[in-house]
Amino acid sequence: MSTEFEDGKDQDALRTIGEVAKALGIKTHVLRYWEQQFPPLSPLKRSGGRRYYRPEDVALIEQINDLVNVQGFTLKGARAALEGASELSPDVLPALKSIRADLSRALAA
Repeated sequence: MSTEFEDGKDQDALRTIGEVAKALGIKTHVLRYWEQQFPPLSPLKRSGGRRYYRPEDVALIEQINDLVNVQGFTLKGARAALEGASELSPDVLPALKSIRADLSRALAA
């Protein structure tokens, strides 16, 4: 998941909250709220409190958005998933997703 910005800036450039919000389709107030809920999401703040998101901040926002708005996690669940993701072996995650899909199908039946 790598957002392509179409603003002529280098992909590694800092982005304002408005640029990130527009590119990802997330409202700016939601991004500000997520900053409070997810401590690793910490954009640079310049004079006047203006936020500048680094590429790693944008990648984290994409992960949070996927967990919350695509997969249906609560904020607490998304926070736990992000914290636990760094502790899991890369081989374990596909197996867990497969189990989750099996359980979901079983519950739907």
